[in-house]
Amino acid sequence: MPKQRSSRSVSSSLLPLADQIQQDGQVRPIYRGRRKVKDLEDSHGDDGYVDEKLSLKILEQARIQQEELEAEHGLESAAQKERTTVLGSKNKAEGSDSEDEWPSLEKASYLEKGAFNEDVQVNLEDEKAIEMFMNKNPPLRRTLADIIIEKITEKQTEVETMISEVSGCPMPQLDPRVLEVYKGVKEVLSAYRSGKLPKAFKIVPALSNWEQILYITEPEAWTAAAMYQATRIFSSNLAECMAQRFYNLVLLPRVRDDIAEYKRLNFHLYMALKKALFKPGAWFKGILIPLCESGTCTLREAVILESILTKCSIPVLHSSAAMLKIAEMDYNGANSIFLRLLVDKKYALPFRVLDALVFHFLAFRSDRRTLPVLWHQCLLTLCQRYKEDMSSEQKEALLELLRIHSHLHISNEIRRELTNSKSRDVEGVVQVAMD
Repeated sequence: MPKQRSSRSVSSSLLPLADQIQQDGQVRPIYRGRRKVKDLEDSHGDDGYVDEKLSLKILEQARIQQEELEAEHGLESAAQKERTTVLGSKNKAEGSDSEDEWPSLEKASYLEKGAFNEDVQVNLEDEKAIEMFMNKNPPLRRTLADIIIEKITEKQTEVETMISEVSGCPMPQLDPRVLEVYKGVKEVLSAYRSGKLPKAFKIVPALSNWEQILYITEPEAWTAAAMYQATRIFSSNLAECMAQRFYNLVLLPRVRDDIAEYKRLNFHLYMALKKALFKPGAWFKGILIPLCESGTCTLREAVILESILTKCSIPVLHSSAAMLKIAEMDYNGANSIFLRLLVDKKYALPFRVLDALVFHFLAFRSDRRTLPVLWHQCLLTLCQRYKEDMSSEQKEALLELLRIHSHLHISNEIRRELTNSKSRDVEGVVQVAMD
């Protein structure tokens, strides 16, 4: 059954012609889809104002057009400057997952330069006191190039002699194609900022003559970012003894030169030192111990390395071995900084290490020089952390030491810690009696 027309439409067609013409002269509502224009007009309200959402869209389009006009005339709006300089934009506040919110290592160097790249504040009095204990005639620093050339010369002479005696043939050199490849790698690393490294460089740790190949790439010409990436590769793929050589011959000289040149440490080199702690034994043997043994460690270098050790967790065995070695070497003012840091980590130290630390301080009974404040602070930290693990004879010797080397404020605190604590031998006697 067909649908019947409404009475309204039927009645309009039955009207007289004059009435139909008069009715056609009136404005009729226009249908757009299923919604009338009149309904749209009513949705905005009777007051004639635009709703909030539409207002925001209009303002956004106006702002975009204004920025385009200013960009064409070479101007930069103040709002745009604020967006480029202020961290934590609206998108980050809303929890956006865009790529800009996850900065690369190159961007992080700018975001965190306040934590690592600023000048280290050094007390001038402490720096002068440390310089008094520095080695006046330091040994010449050997770089990777010096050692590689020496090894190549020795090996070449030895092998050439053996080959000439057997067959008379000359010793084969590196393939020219290999030299060409790694000279190209050198060019890449000398201008590297971010991105992927050449595959030829990633296989260097697996080579038997990796030091010779590394010498071809000239590590002293690498950028700081390339040094960080190289440290990641070598610390992960080399054995501990080989990683120690890389730290000592490549990383440590670069770090010291950067600090001496700019009075601060580049962010990428800071992260390289931090990444090198992946092998703590190699880090101590290749960086910390040689730096202390050189006798030329400055207060600025010691403070920067101290900040790295403070932020990282180190196994007790490696820390104990480092403390034992530092305590037995000739005193340098920077040694007190590292000893105080490691002691303050509150390890359960073996008695051998604790005794070595105590004897380290007792060795200054015959030293009549004015000791720096760092030395007194290190002794105070040792007494605070391990006062109950010392024997009564050690405490008496330390109290006698305070009569020779005393500080106006720190020495009284050390005496209080030593006199108001139990001793190791007393606890041993009580334990034996109970058994």
